[in-house]
Amino acid sequence: MITLRLPPRIKVLEALGAVADGRVKIIDDHYAEVVSSEGDRVYKVYTDLSRGVVDSSDNGTVYRGYIGYPILSVLMIRGFLPFNKRIAEALRGIRWRELNERYKSYSIVENIVVSEASRKGVSRQEIENFINEVMKILGSKRFYREKVI
Repeated sequence: MITLRLPPRIKVLEALGAVADGRVKIIDDHYAEVVSSEGDRVYKVYTDLSRGVVDSSDNGTVYRGYIGYPILSVLMIRGFLPFNKRIAEALRGIRWRELNERYKSYSIVENIVVSEASRKGVSRQEIENFINEVMKILGSKRFYREKVI
């Protein structure tokens, strides 16, 4: 088993967007599917929180060794991580992959997305507080990747 690292902070927002867009489908107690923001990919997700085992077919999890946004979105739906409907609604419809590929910088994309959410009435501080809360929870537990997908 491989210990997964904490995700880049922007992945918390990307997970909220996936939930808000209705792109997360729970299949059973352990399996789920998450459709990409472009709609052209379906990520398989496995979670077994009793063992701290998670897996996903997204690039962040597979190739970069961190907890990818598909896992985060499933953990939000399953109630392990908090979910903020107000922030999620402000992130609805964002084309994450397009932004990430265009700017090739998570910090630039995060600024763009947070500015967009601010225009929709969600403050930067509210978003920062939410990200910090999620990262604190993730940091308090170890997650392992076991190839089950």
